[in-house]
Amino acid sequence: MSITGLRAAASVLALAAAVALSAPVAAHAAQPAAVSATPVAGGFPLIEGGKPARVEADVTDWPGVLRAVQGLRGDLSKLSGGGQPAKDAPLVIVGTLGKSAQIDALVAAGKLDVSSLKGRWEGFVQQVVENPRPGVARALVIVGADKRGTIFGAYDLSERAGVSPWTWWADVPVPVRGDLSVAPGANLQAPKVKYRGIFLNDENPALYGWANATFGGFNHGFYERVYELILRLKGDYLWPAMWGKSLYDDDPLNAVLADEMGVVIGASHHEPMMRYHVEWERYGQGPWDYSKNPEVLRRFWREGIERMGANESLVTVGMRGDGDEPMTQGTATRLLETIVADQRRIIGEVTGKDPSATPQVWALYKEVQDYYDAGMRVPDDVTLLFADDNWGNIRRLPKPGEKRPGGYGVYYHFDYVGGPRNYKWLNTNQVERTWEQMRRANDAGADRLWIVNVGDLKPMELPTEFFLDMAWDPAAMPVEKLATYTGDWAAAQFGAERADEIAALLDGYTKLSARRKPELIDGTTFSLVNFREAERVEAEWGELERQAEAVRKALPKAQDDAFFQLVWFPIAASANFNRLYIAAGRNRLYAGQGRSAAAAQADKVEALFARDAELTRQHDAIAGGKWVHMMDQTHIGYTGWQQPDRNILPELARPAVPHAAVTGVAVEGRAASVDGAADLPPLSRWGAASRWIDVFNRGPAQISFEATSGASWLKVARGPAGPGGDTRLEVSVDWDKAPTGRHRVPITVKGTAAQAVVVTAVVDNPSRKPAKGAFVEAGGPLAIEAAHHARATAAGGVGWTVIPNLGRTLSGVTTSPTTAPASEPGKGPVLDYLVDFEAAGPVDLSVLVSPGLDVTGGGGPRFAVSIDDGAPVVVNTIPDSSEKAWDKAVADNIRMLTTSLAVPSAGAHRVRLWRVDPGVVFQRLVISRGPAPESYLGPPEGTKAP
Repeated sequence: MSITGLRAAASVLALAAAVALSAPVAAHAAQPAAVSATPVAGGFPLIEGGKPARVEADVTDWPGVLRAVQGLRGDLSKLSGGGQPAKDAPLVIVGTLGKSAQIDALVAAGKLDVSSLKGRWEGFVQQVVENPRPGVARALVIVGADKRGTIFGAYDLSERAGVSPWTWWADVPVPVRGDLSVAPGANLQAPKVKYRGIFLNDENPALYGWANATFGGFNHGFYERVYELILRLKGDYLWPAMWGKSLYDDDPLNAVLADEMGVVIGASHHEPMMRYHVEWERYGQGPWDYSKNPEVLRRFWREGIERMGANESLVTVGMRGDGDEPMTQGTATRLLETIVADQRRIIGEVTGKDPSATPQVWALYKEVQDYYDAGMRVPDDVTLLFADDNWGNIRRLPKPGEKRPGGYGVYYHFDYVGGPRNYKWLNTNQVERTWEQMRRANDAGADRLWIVNVGDLKPMELPTEFFLDMAWDPAAMPVEKLATYTGDWAAAQFGAERADEIAALLDGYTKLSARRKPELIDGTTFSLVNFREAERVEAEWGELERQAEAVRKALPKAQDDAFFQLVWFPIAASANFNRLYIAAGRNRLYAGQGRSAAAAQADKVEALFARDAELTRQHDAIAGGKWVHMMDQTHIGYTGWQQPDRNILPELARPAVPHAAVTGVAVEGRAASVDGAADLPPLSRWGAASRWIDVFNRGPAQISFEATSGASWLKVARGPAGPGGDTRLEVSVDWDKAPTGRHRVPITVKGTAAQAVVVTAVVDNPSRKPAKGAFVEAGGPLAIEAAHHARATAAGGVGWTVIPNLGRTLSGVTTSPTTAPASEPGKGPVLDYLVDFEAAGPVDLSVLVSPGLDVTGGGGPRFAVSIDDGAPVVVNTIPDSSEKAWDKAVADNIRMLTTSLAVPSAGAHRVRLWRVDPGVVFQRLVISRGPAPESYLGPPEGTKAP
């Protein structure tokens, strides 16, 4: 289904523009108002022979509708290659019920049935109508139930015809089509979430620099582009940029234009009564403290409501401290109740209406949720806006059966300034994670308002569109659509031919970036000695980079600017960033080992640091310099939660080296060099294929060395020699020749000006064959992806759902429906994993889950674990509710819960994960005997016996 179609009501199937336009799509001919590149019986010729249809609207319609109609005309002209409609061209009639004489006449004549449309908030119908008026045999009619419904109907047609909402904001070219047809039938759409919006936030330095360079500031020229994008994405609501900025105060036309175009304006969670944060700095007197300065604050707020006038608005009520800080120490419930009551009295006095006639929202952000939890309530007509924890984990949702006239909403984040670390540079948000959280919100009844903090807006194009798509109709976004969403999105921007390749790049990039925000990465993040972790991370980024470069070369030149900013740049910049910090880590590791190659790693870091600046310069230059400053966000050199003022080169070591060549040895699994002897991590038939030994140079001259294995079946293979003779040895076993049992085999390394070093390979060749299909414990920790269960058992109407691509390694597994009550441990749904254990005895089972929160306030969420038919052990996913524990969970983007279990015997057993509470998302299991070697991602997944 197309990106647009995913917004549609579940009963309405819309044709993906990129697919429909790439080839005839006869199978979809019956879909109401579907757009096709081939003629359709009874259809409407939108473009015919390179000539677009005429588009008409009554001048009496809303000004915003007339703007959208002009936009539709321009879009059809671009689609036709610049063509203009003939005087007798086919006719598109666009209008709003009650505002368009043409539309009302069609309804009165019985030619247009709007019985299902009337009263539908922002609803629209697109329908081919026969003989709409004398002299016109057939017309395509777009009718809206209200102003925005008509606007959405016009822009929806543009998008399904092939015009991306990102044509201006990401330079996506409009494809040229000689012919386009619209199928007969009525396409009725209306949103399920009433208010759907974005928050421009944390906008300095990137968006700030760009807006000033491009528009001269955050004025109506800037906001005209923002408003149009919101509407093209079928959003309707905006929290404007607010740090040092005021939508009303900076340019009086900003609010006028919003109301004209049809965008509802609000103010953020900590900006009550339509006054923006900077305005208190400009005009306020005395402290921002209602207990000390109520009269001045009431006057300040009254001016905000007076200024709002008749502009369509959603007014934030309540109060936080100045600068988005807590208002008081503790929970001043009575004070905040007084504030809200006084604010509502002002709203009523200024508007002359009951306060409930003015839409209002109370944001339960950070400590404000404590007021709610402590029992504070606001009038039922006020929307309660729940929030995530700033890291994509929703904190609270309505309890089952809780309803209120004002409804509930969710404030979500794709960008954040605050602890444990800012994340502002690039998109690090997986749409799969957004889906999992917002599905739960919708299931709980939070469907009045969805708003997401998009930071600078760019480069959040993909998650922003996904968020607003899902808000249009969450039910039309089942988990099955996640596997195709990025492909559909890529096709809408770049065409169908390379959509799958581009989707793989987008999915891969967001997965790797979401593992840990780049601002949190340093030289110690990925292990340089365990599980080849740093090498695997480098290889993953390198492969994405290679594929992105190949696709870029293959795409038409006209698509290069769009591909650069939407796909190529974030991959190239992230790959470079990860290489930089891994090289910085190697520099410190090598310096500690006395390797002369430490200097080469320092040189590499410096080169990668310069490359980062060069990539930013390239971004500034694309599209003729259109996006200058948009990548000004600093991202290298964080030491605390706040961003550095400039990118800072990591501290590097350049140790002095002896004059002569001196051989050194390092082995897998330890950071220190080996002076006399050391063991390698175990080698097992069912474990890692090889282990490594590094033979390196401590001096400036070339080294030479010999490495001798103590057994003919233990192979020592030399890799290519680097500068100075540094060489990696790969140690492996010829299992067909190796004797059964456990063995210790010496490998003697003798080099220049150094005594011999003996490295011992610990080899296990078990005589017992493991159980078929079982994951095999093989001398070290065993990792299993949650989706690789042997059996998933449903119970009590609750089943298991695999969320593809979610998480740090493969996918997530959770239960559905999300509103089902808790299950009794050991009697609910269960996942079984078949594991062949080496021996009986205690093991640690570490279950890795997404860092979701308790949305009910009841404690938990919980799951249970067991082996075979043993009694389940209940595990709380948040055993430590401290800020330090939360910092670690969101920084790692995972929670690891470890339980000690007893394995009754060697051989195959079932490791079981039991559902207890809803909302737990399993990602991985790691089984170990004692602490596993230190790493960020953990061991690669274990081997399954054939």
